[in-house]
Amino acid sequence: MRLTACGSNSTSPPWRATWATSSRVNADPFRLTIPSRYPSPFIVDSRLPVVVVLDHVRSMYNVGAFFRTADAVRLERLVLCGITAHPPQEGIGKTALGAEETVPWEYHTDALVPLRMMRARGYHVAAIETGDSATDIFDWQPSWPVCVVFGNEVDGLGEGVLSSCDAHIRLPMNGVKNSLNVATAGGVVVYELLRKFRERR
Repeated sequence: MRLTACGSNSTSPPWRATWATSSRVNADPFRLTIPSRYPSPFIVDSRLPVVVVLDHVRSMYNVGAFFRTADAVRLERLVLCGITAHPPQEGIGKTALGAEETVPWEYHTDALVPLRMMRARGYHVAAIETGDSATDIFDWQPSWPVCVVFGNEVDGLGEGVLSSCDAHIRLPMNGVKNSLNVATAGGVVVYELLRKFRERR
């Protein structure tokens, strides 16, 4: 699997030049399973405690838009899975406008792997999916930290991923189409989580 790379020169964003090298982080058993390069604990703690997982998102423009939103709210990290494109890609850069250089990210071929990791680390994992049984996002009271999962633009999330989530969350739809572009939905969800997080402090 391909993971994020770090430049060591002084022009690199601070998080990209500071890997977690403390014994506390290196002792994490998950690092033996997936050798991800995480930012330092201090820098992660200063970010919004939300991880966004994109599973099989086919459009690079949508991926780039997620990067730009993630930068705007200082998201903890993006996790790109399956067919989801990852930097460096021209299509991502067109909508990310450089945010792919400021947002921590990693790539996994199978979304179930990072989801299991998130749950084991105490994240409240929520699938963003339409459905009558899903909870309205404005009624949702998540536990923190939070991991939200977005699926393919056409097919949504697979049953395996849905069953691995603690909650299913929907955005209210009052129109005819009953859908939103996934990156647009991502912006709504992330900013609602930012609002909820600010209210609890």
